[in-house]
Amino acid sequence: MSQQATIEARPGQLETAFGRIRPLVLAAALGAGAVLIVALLFLWQQSVTSQALAISKERSAQLQQLVQSTSGEQSLLLSEGASAEERNALIPVMNGALEHPRAFRSIRAGTPAYEAALKCLTQAIYYEAAKEPLAGRRAVAQVVLNRVAHPAYPNSVCGVVYQGADQPVCQFSFTCDGSLLRKPLPSLWQSARNIAEAALSGYVEDSVGSATHYHADYVLPRWAYKLGKIEQLGHHIFYRFRGNAGGASFLTARWSGHEAIPALDYDRLRRELAGHNAIDPAEEFVGGLTVAPSVTDRHAENDVGGRIDVTKEWRLTIPDPVAASEGYRQTLADQGLGGGSAAREDGPTT
Repeated sequence: MSQQATIEARPGQLETAFGRIRPLVLAAALGAGAVLIVALLFLWQQSVTSQALAISKERSAQLQQLVQSTSGEQSLLLSEGASAEERNALIPVMNGALEHPRAFRSIRAGTPAYEAALKCLTQAIYYEAAKEPLAGRRAVAQVVLNRVAHPAYPNSVCGVVYQGADQPVCQFSFTCDGSLLRKPLPSLWQSARNIAEAALSGYVEDSVGSATHYHADYVLPRWAYKLGKIEQLGHHIFYRFRGNAGGASFLTARWSGHEAIPALDYDRLRRELAGHNAIDPAEEFVGGLTVAPSVTDRHAENDVGGRIDVTKEWRLTIPDPVAASEGYRQTLADQGLGGGSAAREDGPTT
Protein backbone atom coordinates (compact mmCIF):
# COMPACT_ATOMS: atom_id res chain seq x y z
CA MET A 1 0.00 0.00 0.00
CA SER A 2 2.68 2.43 0.91
CA GLN A 3 4.79 1.39 -2.11
CA GLN A 4 1.82 1.96 -4.40
CA ALA A 5 1.24 5.36 -2.87
CA THR A 6 4.83 6.22 -3.32
CA ILE A 7 4.70 5.19 -6.95
CA GLU A 8 1.50 7.12 -7.50
CA ALA A 9 3.06 10.21 -5.96
CA ARG A 10 5.98 10.37 -8.38
CA PRO A 11 4.15 12.00 -11.30
CA GLY A 12 3.03 14.80 -9.05
CA GLN A 13 6.52 15.25 -7.78
CA LEU A 14 7.85 15.38 -11.35
CA GLU A 15 5.22 17.89 -12.28
CA THR A 16 6.15 19.98 -9.26
CA ALA A 17 9.81 19.75 -10.13
CA PHE A 18 9.15 20.73 -13.74
CA GLY A 19 7.03 23.61 -12.52
CA ARG A 20 9.97 24.82 -10.52
CA ILE A 21 12.46 24.65 -13.37
CA ARG A 22 10.06 25.97 -16.04
CA PRO A 23 10.86 29.64 -15.25
CA LEU A 24 14.52 28.82 -15.43
CA VAL A 25 14.07 27.16 -18.80
CA LEU A 26 12.02 30.05 -20.07
CA ALA A 27 14.54 32.51 -18.74
CA ALA A 28 17.35 30.62 -20.40
CA ALA A 29 15.39 30.47 -23.63
CA LEU A 30 14.62 34.14 -23.49
CA GLY A 31 18.21 34.90 -22.63
CA ALA A 32 19.41 32.84 -25.55
CA GLY A 33 16.85 34.55 -27.77
CA ALA A 34 17.94 37.95 -26.56
CA VAL A 35 21.56 37.08 -27.19
CA LEU A 36 20.62 35.85 -30.65
CA ILE A 37 18.65 39.03 -31.33
CA VAL A 38 21.51 41.20 -30.09
CA ALA A 39 23.92 39.22 -32.22
CA LEU A 40 21.69 39.63 -35.26
CA LEU A 41 21.28 43.34 -34.57
CA PHE A 42 25.05 43.69 -34.24
CA LEU A 43 25.63 41.88 -37.50
CA TRP A 44 22.94 43.99 -39.19
CA GLN A 45 24.47 47.19 -37.81
CA GLN A 46 27.89 46.09 -38.99
CA SER A 47 26.46 45.39 -42.41
CA VAL A 48 24.69 48.77 -42.52
CA THR A 49 27.82 50.54 -41.30
CA SER A 50 29.92 48.78 -43.93
CA GLN A 51 27.42 49.72 -46.61
CA ALA A 52 27.32 53.30 -45.34
CA LEU A 53 31.12 53.47 -45.38
CA ALA A 54 31.17 52.05 -48.89
CA ILE A 55 28.56 54.59 -50.00
CA SER A 56 30.45 57.35 -48.21
CA LYS A 57 33.71 56.38 -49.90
CA GLU A 58 31.96 56.17 -53.25
CA ARG A 59 30.33 59.56 -52.66
CA SER A 60 33.64 61.10 -51.59
CA ALA A 61 35.32 59.72 -54.70
CA GLN A 62 32.51 61.12 -56.83
CA LEU A 63 32.79 64.54 -55.23
CA GLN A 64 36.55 64.49 -55.62
CA GLN A 65 36.15 63.75 -59.31
CA LEU A 66 33.76 66.67 -59.63
CA VAL A 67 36.25 69.05 -58.06
CA GLN A 68 39.10 67.72 -60.20
CA SER A 69 37.02 68.18 -63.35
CA THR A 70 37.35 71.97 -63.01
CA SER A 71 40.70 72.36 -61.23
CA GLY A 72 44.37 71.81 -62.01
CA GLU A 73 45.02 71.44 -65.71
CA GLN A 74 41.32 71.74 -66.40
CA SER A 75 41.43 75.37 -65.28
CA LEU A 76 44.04 76.28 -67.89
CA LEU A 77 42.90 78.72 -70.54
CA LEU A 78 42.58 77.43 -74.08
CA SER A 79 41.98 80.85 -75.58
CA GLU A 80 41.61 84.53 -74.74
CA GLY A 81 40.19 87.66 -76.33
CA ALA A 82 38.18 87.60 -79.54
CA SER A 83 39.10 84.00 -80.24
CA ALA A 84 37.70 82.92 -76.87
CA GLU A 85 34.47 84.82 -77.50
CA GLU A 86 34.02 83.04 -80.82
CA ARG A 87 34.73 79.61 -79.38
CA ASN A 88 32.52 80.21 -76.34
CA ALA A 89 29.65 81.10 -78.64
CA LEU A 90 30.01 77.74 -80.38
CA ILE A 91 29.51 75.74 -77.17
CA PRO A 92 25.85 74.66 -77.19
CA VAL A 93 23.49 75.20 -74.28
CA MET A 94 22.71 71.90 -72.55
CA ASN A 95 19.43 70.17 -73.26
CA GLY A 96 16.69 69.63 -70.72
CA ALA A 97 14.61 71.75 -68.41
CA LEU A 98 16.38 74.12 -66.09
CA GLU A 99 16.26 72.97 -62.46
CA HIS A 100 15.61 75.57 -59.78
CA PRO A 101 17.30 75.37 -56.37
CA ARG A 102 15.52 75.95 -53.09
CA ALA A 103 15.52 79.40 -51.56
CA PHE A 104 18.31 80.04 -49.05
CA ARG A 105 17.04 81.32 -45.71
CA SER A 106 19.34 79.49 -43.31
CA ILE A 107 21.00 82.47 -41.61
CA ARG A 108 18.98 84.64 -39.24
CA ALA A 109 19.31 88.34 -40.03
CA GLY A 110 21.02 90.52 -37.46
CA THR A 111 23.33 87.80 -36.16
CA PRO A 112 27.14 87.97 -36.42
CA ALA A 113 27.03 85.03 -38.84
CA TYR A 114 24.59 86.90 -41.07
CA GLU A 115 26.73 90.04 -41.12
CA ALA A 116 29.81 88.02 -42.07
CA ALA A 117 27.92 86.14 -44.79
CA LEU A 118 26.44 89.38 -46.09
CA LYS A 119 29.89 90.95 -46.40
CA CYS A 120 31.37 87.91 -48.15
CA LEU A 121 28.50 87.69 -50.62
CA THR A 122 28.56 91.44 -51.25
CA GLN A 123 32.29 91.23 -51.98
CA ALA A 124 31.73 88.41 -54.46
CA ILE A 125 29.01 90.32 -56.29
CA TYR A 126 30.97 93.59 -56.32
CA TYR A 127 34.44 92.37 -57.27
CA GLU A 128 33.20 89.75 -59.72
CA ALA A 129 30.33 91.55 -61.43
CA ALA A 130 29.90 95.16 -60.25
CA LYS A 131 29.20 96.48 -63.76
CA GLU A 132 27.32 93.46 -65.06
CA PRO A 133 23.55 93.65 -65.71
CA LEU A 134 21.28 93.09 -62.73
CA ALA A 135 20.51 89.49 -63.68
CA GLY A 136 24.23 88.82 -64.03
CA ARG A 137 24.98 90.16 -60.55
CA ARG A 138 22.15 88.14 -59.07
CA ALA A 139 23.44 85.07 -60.89
CA VAL A 140 26.86 85.39 -59.22
CA ALA A 141 25.11 85.41 -55.84
CA GLN A 142 23.13 82.34 -56.87
CA VAL A 143 26.30 80.46 -57.82
CA VAL A 144 27.74 81.15 -54.36
CA LEU A 145 24.61 79.89 -52.60
CA ASN A 146 24.37 76.86 -54.89
CA ARG A 147 27.88 75.93 -53.87
CA VAL A 148 26.99 76.32 -50.19
CA ALA A 149 24.34 73.64 -50.74
CA HIS A 150 26.53 71.41 -52.94
CA PRO A 151 28.40 68.61 -51.11
CA ALA A 152 31.55 69.22 -53.16
CA TYR A 153 32.11 72.68 -51.70
CA PRO A 154 32.35 74.36 -48.27
CA ASN A 155 28.95 74.68 -46.60
CA SER A 156 29.19 78.34 -45.61
CA VAL A 157 29.00 81.53 -47.66
CA CYS A 158 32.41 82.84 -46.61
CA GLY A 159 33.87 79.34 -46.98
CA VAL A 160 32.75 79.22 -50.60
CA VAL A 161 33.83 82.77 -51.45
CA TYR A 162 37.28 82.45 -49.84
CA GLN A 163 37.98 78.86 -50.86
CA GLY A 164 41.63 78.66 -51.92
CA ALA A 165 42.38 82.27 -50.97
CA ASP A 166 45.64 81.11 -49.40
CA GLN A 167 46.53 78.95 -52.41
CA PRO A 168 48.14 79.84 -55.75
CA VAL A 169 44.76 79.34 -57.44
CA CYS A 170 41.57 80.46 -55.70
CA GLN A 171 37.93 79.86 -56.63
CA PHE A 172 37.05 83.56 -56.80
CA SER A 173 40.04 85.45 -58.17
CA PHE A 174 39.42 88.69 -56.26
CA THR A 175 40.32 86.92 -52.98
CA CYS A 176 43.90 86.23 -54.06
CA ASP A 177 44.86 88.74 -56.78
CA GLY A 178 44.91 91.89 -54.63
CA SER A 179 41.58 93.29 -55.79
CA LEU A 180 40.40 93.46 -52.18
CA LEU A 181 42.91 96.25 -51.60
CA ARG A 182 41.01 98.48 -54.03
CA LYS A 183 38.46 100.65 -52.27
CA PRO A 184 34.98 99.94 -53.67
CA LEU A 185 32.81 102.64 -55.22
CA PRO A 186 30.01 103.43 -52.73
CA SER A 187 27.10 103.30 -55.18
CA LEU A 188 28.13 100.00 -56.74
CA TRP A 189 28.92 98.52 -53.33
CA GLN A 190 25.45 99.43 -52.03
CA SER A 191 23.86 97.86 -55.09
CA ALA A 192 25.85 94.66 -54.51
CA ARG A 193 24.84 94.66 -50.85
CA ASN A 194 21.16 94.99 -51.76
CA ILE A 195 21.44 91.99 -54.08
CA ALA A 196 23.23 89.99 -51.37
CA GLU A 197 20.54 90.81 -48.81
CA ALA A 198 17.83 89.64 -51.20
CA ALA A 199 19.69 86.39 -51.92
CA LEU A 200 20.16 85.63 -48.22
CA SER A 201 16.45 86.32 -47.72
CA GLY A 202 15.38 83.69 -50.24
CA TYR A 203 15.61 85.33 -53.67
CA VAL A 204 16.43 82.76 -56.38
CA GLU A 205 17.87 83.77 -59.75
CA ASP A 206 16.01 81.23 -61.88
CA SER A 207 17.84 82.12 -65.10
CA VAL A 208 20.92 80.12 -64.02
CA GLY A 209 19.17 77.41 -62.01
CA SER A 210 21.63 75.09 -60.24
CA ALA A 211 24.75 76.70 -61.76
CA THR A 212 27.95 76.27 -59.76
CA HIS A 213 30.44 77.80 -62.22
CA TYR A 214 30.89 80.76 -64.51
CA HIS A 215 33.66 82.51 -66.42
CA ALA A 216 34.05 85.68 -68.48
CA ASP A 217 33.30 85.34 -72.19
CA TYR A 218 36.74 86.68 -73.16
CA VAL A 219 38.48 83.60 -71.74
CA LEU A 220 37.93 79.90 -72.43
CA PRO A 221 38.94 77.48 -69.65
CA ARG A 222 39.35 73.84 -70.55
CA TRP A 223 36.58 72.81 -68.13
CA ALA A 224 33.99 74.69 -70.19
CA TYR A 225 33.74 71.61 -72.42
CA LYS A 226 33.19 69.28 -69.46
CA LEU A 227 30.28 71.09 -67.82
CA GLY A 228 26.78 71.87 -69.03
CA LYS A 229 26.41 75.39 -70.39
CA ILE A 230 23.27 77.10 -69.06
CA GLU A 231 23.17 80.75 -70.04
CA GLN A 232 25.21 83.87 -70.76
CA LEU A 233 24.35 87.01 -68.83
CA GLY A 234 26.41 90.05 -69.70
CA HIS A 235 30.02 88.95 -69.98
CA HIS A 236 29.61 85.86 -67.79
CA ILE A 237 28.74 82.37 -69.01
CA PHE A 238 27.18 80.04 -66.41
CA TYR A 239 27.53 76.26 -66.11
CA ARG A 240 26.48 73.30 -63.96
CA PHE A 241 27.86 69.81 -63.51
CA ARG A 242 26.47 67.25 -65.92
CA GLY A 243 24.22 64.47 -64.68
CA ASN A 244 22.62 64.19 -61.27
CA ALA A 245 25.54 65.97 -59.60
CA GLY A 246 24.53 69.17 -61.33
CA GLY A 247 20.82 69.03 -60.60
CA ALA A 248 18.94 70.92 -57.92
CA SER A 249 18.18 67.64 -56.12
CA PHE A 250 21.89 67.24 -55.44
CA LEU A 251 22.04 70.51 -53.51
CA THR A 252 21.39 68.85 -50.16
CA ALA A 253 24.21 70.06 -47.91
CA ARG A 254 23.12 72.05 -44.88
CA TRP A 255 24.60 75.37 -43.89
CA SER A 256 27.40 74.87 -41.35
CA GLY A 257 26.03 77.40 -38.88
CA HIS A 258 29.29 79.34 -38.85
CA GLU A 259 30.55 82.25 -40.97
CA ALA A 260 33.90 84.01 -40.78
CA ILE A 261 36.26 85.79 -43.15
CA PRO A 262 39.61 83.99 -42.96
CA ALA A 263 42.88 85.71 -42.12
CA LEU A 264 44.52 86.96 -45.30
CA ASP A 265 48.16 87.47 -46.21
CA TYR A 266 48.00 91.16 -47.08
CA ASP A 267 51.68 91.32 -47.99
CA ARG A 268 51.02 88.71 -50.64
CA LEU A 269 47.95 90.60 -51.86
CA ARG A 270 50.02 93.79 -52.19
CA ARG A 271 52.61 91.92 -54.24
CA GLU A 272 49.91 90.45 -56.44
CA LEU A 273 48.30 93.84 -56.96
CA ALA A 274 51.65 95.46 -57.73
CA GLY A 275 52.34 92.72 -60.24
CA HIS A 276 49.03 93.29 -62.00
CA ASN A 277 49.58 97.05 -62.09
CA ALA A 278 53.21 96.88 -63.23
CA ILE A 279 54.02 98.61 -66.52
CA ASP A 280 55.54 96.49 -69.23
CA PRO A 281 59.23 97.55 -69.50
CA ALA A 282 58.81 97.76 -73.26
CA GLU A 283 56.05 100.31 -72.78
CA GLU A 284 57.56 102.18 -69.86
CA PHE A 285 57.81 105.93 -70.40
CA VAL A 286 61.30 107.33 -70.75
CA GLY A 287 61.94 111.05 -70.40
CA GLY A 288 62.88 112.85 -73.61
CA LEU A 289 61.23 113.52 -76.93
CA THR A 290 57.67 112.33 -77.08
CA VAL A 291 58.31 111.28 -80.68
CA ALA A 292 61.44 109.28 -81.42
CA PRO A 293 64.01 111.00 -83.68
CA SER A 294 63.97 110.00 -87.34
CA VAL A 295 66.51 110.11 -90.17
CA THR A 296 64.05 112.28 -92.06
CA ASP A 297 64.30 115.05 -89.51
CA ARG A 298 65.62 118.28 -91.14
CA HIS A 299 66.85 120.17 -88.11
CA ALA A 300 69.80 120.27 -85.78
CA GLU A 301 69.99 117.80 -82.88
CA ASN A 302 69.55 120.64 -80.37
CA ASP A 303 66.43 121.89 -82.14
CA VAL A 304 63.31 120.02 -81.17
CA GLY A 305 61.65 121.37 -84.27
CA GLY A 306 58.12 121.35 -82.97
CA ARG A 307 58.64 118.29 -80.78
CA ILE A 308 58.30 118.71 -77.04
CA ASP A 309 61.35 117.66 -75.07
CA VAL A 310 59.99 117.06 -71.59
CA THR A 311 63.50 116.76 -70.15
CA LYS A 312 64.22 120.46 -70.86
CA GLU A 313 61.40 121.72 -68.66
CA TRP A 314 59.80 123.35 -71.67
CA ARG A 315 56.72 125.36 -70.78
CA LEU A 316 54.14 126.86 -73.05
CA THR A 317 53.88 130.65 -72.53
CA ILE A 318 51.45 133.16 -73.95
CA PRO A 319 52.97 136.66 -74.63
CA ASP A 320 51.60 139.55 -72.60
CA PRO A 321 49.43 141.61 -75.02
CA VAL A 322 50.54 144.89 -73.45
CA ALA A 323 54.22 144.04 -73.70
CA ALA A 324 53.77 142.84 -77.26
CA SER A 325 52.08 146.11 -78.24
CA GLU A 326 54.93 148.19 -76.79
CA GLY A 327 57.43 146.11 -78.69
CA TYR A 328 55.52 146.60 -81.90
CA ARG A 329 55.54 150.41 -81.44
CA GLN A 330 59.25 150.41 -80.72
CA THR A 331 59.91 148.42 -83.87
CA LEU A 332 57.99 150.92 -85.96
CA ALA A 333 59.90 153.81 -84.42
CA ASP A 334 63.23 152.16 -85.09
CA GLN A 335 62.31 151.76 -88.74
CA GLY A 336 61.40 155.48 -89.05
CA LEU A 337 57.74 154.78 -89.51
CA GLY A 338 56.63 157.11 -86.80
CA GLY A 339 56.10 156.85 -83.15
CA GLY A 340 53.60 154.40 -82.20
CA SER A 341 49.94 155.33 -82.10
CA ALA A 342 50.25 158.58 -84.12
CA ALA A 343 51.63 156.78 -87.09
CA ARG A 344 48.80 154.24 -87.00
CA GLU A 345 46.16 156.92 -86.63
CA ASP A 346 47.40 159.07 -89.53
CA GLY A 347 47.99 156.16 -91.80
CA PRO A 348 49.98 156.33 -95.01
CA THR A 349 50.05 159.56 -97.00
CA THR A 350 49.51 159.86 -100.71
